[in-house]
Amino acid sequence: MKNGKHITLGIESSCDETAIGIVADGREVLANVISSQIDIHTAFGGVVPEIASRRHLENINGVLSQALEEAQITIDEVDLIGVTYGPGLVGALLVGVAAAKAISFAKDIPLVAVNHMHGHIAANYVEYPELEPPFMGLVVSGGHTNIVFVKDYNQCETLGETRDDAAGEAFDKVARVIGLGYPGGPKVDRAAKEGDPHAIEFKRVYLEPGSYDFSFSGLKTAALNHINSCRQAGKEINVADMAASFQEAVVEVIVNKAISAAREFGQDRIVMAGGVASNSRLREMIREEGAKYGIQIMQPRPLYCTDNGVMIACSAYYKMKKGEFAGPDLDAIPGLEF
Repeated sequence: MKNGKHITLGIESSCDETAIGIVADGREVLANVISSQIDIHTAFGGVVPEIASRRHLENINGVLSQALEEAQITIDEVDLIGVTYGPGLVGALLVGVAAAKAISFAKDIPLVAVNHMHGHIAANYVEYPELEPPFMGLVVSGGHTNIVFVKDYNQCETLGETRDDAAGEAFDKVARVIGLGYPGGPKVDRAAKEGDPHAIEFKRVYLEPGSYDFSFSGLKTAALNHINSCRQAGKEINVADMAASFQEAVVEVIVNKAISAAREFGQDRIVMAGGVASNSRLREMIREEGAKYGIQIMQPRPLYCTDNGVMIACSAYYKMKKGEFAGPDLDAIPGLEF
């Protein structure tokens, strides 16, 4: 406790960021420290799980010290510890879970286990202090593309999800083939700004009528086939046009389904979350479409779209309020469902 405020420390290590956030009363950010491994994994064209786990081990103590210093508190002033226990890379998750349990045991601080995807949504509670459930959630990341009806804090009903490749995964694969490299999402976004989104007309896949699920595997294959056809015919590939056209096909489907879900369930707010939620075209298009139907679009700044400890601390705070604590037997669950 500091100045009468409840202090939550959140630990996030599900993939390749070692992150710790410290939040007061579930909404006020005191510290947000992120140690990224992008430079390391870029050489391999993607995240190498074993390397990620080792780097988490090397970084976790330093990140913790830096976060406490930034918040100007000691570990003894922390009232609650939240930690991501899934979904994610099992080795990476275990580092965060082990650190959280060790601190919890050594300092007798209550522990809360946080679903990584619920954490992404919770980032919006920091950005929008007035935000409370219910609302429609759109979570778009490297591993997930979900439309969820957020009924209460950390209580979500999944209305639609990806049946194959997530949007971020599709961006990464196409970016690799057209020579943009890793991480694909931000590089496709940048390249697309110089291209024509209608240069190549890719099919929009909506699946069966009324479905809020997503499928980007066919679109990814169509893009790869187009690239291969051009190369076999000796035609030059316009990378900017390719990026813009592919991005437009992905974003258009996501936006149309999210808006349709909000209208069907009578929700006038769509809350965005996840790494791909920072995509500039997605943010622009969903704002434009939302305005047509009087739907408010809430978008966290890019810093809170990517993996961070603040979102975990915020989610943990609201689980604590409901008495949902974890014990010393807490384990990582890499395939944890939404």
